[in-house]
Amino acid sequence: MRRLLLLMLVFHFSLTNAQLGDIHLILKDAETLAPIDDVTVTVLRTKQNHLSNAEGRVSFALTGVSSIQITHTQYETQTLRSTALKEKENVVLLKSVVNTLDEIIITKQHPQKILKTLIENSVAKLTTPCRLKVYSREFFKRNGNYVFYNDGLMNFQISGKNKDFKNSILVEQNRSIGLIDTDVPNDLLGYDLNNIMENYYNFKYLEPLLEARAKKDYDFVIKSYTKNDNYYLMVVNALDPVKGFKDDYSIIYDKKKKVIIEVSSSVTPNSVANAHEKTAVGARNMYKSNFKNSYRFNGEHEYYLLSSREEIGFERVDKKEIRTEIEVRNYFVTTNFSQNEFTFKESEVFKDKALFNLKDKILTDYWNVSGLIPTPEEETIIKSIADEP
Repeated sequence: MRRLLLLMLVFHFSLTNAQLGDIHLILKDAETLAPIDDVTVTVLRTKQNHLSNAEGRVSFALTGVSSIQITHTQYETQTLRSTALKEKENVVLLKSVVNTLDEIIITKQHPQKILKTLIENSVAKLTTPCRLKVYSREFFKRNGNYVFYNDGLMNFQISGKNKDFKNSILVEQNRSIGLIDTDVPNDLLGYDLNNIMENYYNFKYLEPLLEARAKKDYDFVIKSYTKNDNYYLMVVNALDPVKGFKDDYSIIYDKKKKVIIEVSSSVTPNSVANAHEKTAVGARNMYKSNFKNSYRFNGEHEYYLLSSREEIGFERVDKKEIRTEIEVRNYFVTTNFSQNEFTFKESEVFKDKALFNLKDKILTDYWNVSGLIPTPEEETIIKSIADEP
């Protein structure tokens, strides 16, 4: 009897340890075996979100048995049990339906009016008050060389409603690596954390498409989205000849709930090619600009920003014959959402524009477990910046 009890305890201990610890996933396309980035992996028991990197990799610690949901707007959703993930690195193949053609949807209203309704309804449905635990990462490049990096783990407490969103930021941990010249203005370093969440919650980047003349500048098309029967895809492309800087947009939305799930844009090549070069000292000539925002909708009570990625590149005119190329790449990942508010002192609120101004606070290696693990290439970049004299 004692031996049987001992065997049962050993078996239970072994099973428990197999279900706990670090989980490593590699997400790949089932047909091409190419890695897939921007895949959302959610631990359903804790509601923790993780995003796959450029190599399709996701890593996280598991403290109990849970179902794990894997979602991407271009692939079929999968749900796995943690007990099935027994390998050191678990390869998960996702089935894509990219080859299926989307059909154009004929609507009574002009798509611009539909977009206006989508934005208004999405803003109204965004869950507030709420708390987002967010991991941010930023790379800064000058004249082709990476010279600065920072990341941080923050809590955003968002309140307000209907275009009147407010947020308070508490920084848990952060680090900055490298040096920035004193003549580089703060606004070149990506996120202005004081208003970035308010912009995302107001869908500010879509405002150019709501202007009256947008019907003359853009072609609006709504298509079925065969990758998900619940969604429609709105494609908005700048019409030739392109005047000024204009983006091409892709907006995925839930056709029944009328909320935006994903929005992305990229400056058109013709905008860059036909742009008039600015020569005045201090002017900026843009050659790259793109962003992608994803929103998560769980039932009727959880709708929030899940992730964002932005990249901008421009040439700054320093003097008549001196130009500086600057590129900034930012990531923003919501690792955890909660409708519980936290208490804080006003003196604890982060009010600066960017984390690079804040003194380093490192308690754990949070960058390895906070939603988006660095790729080996990114780790090499970070190390090279740190090794600079």
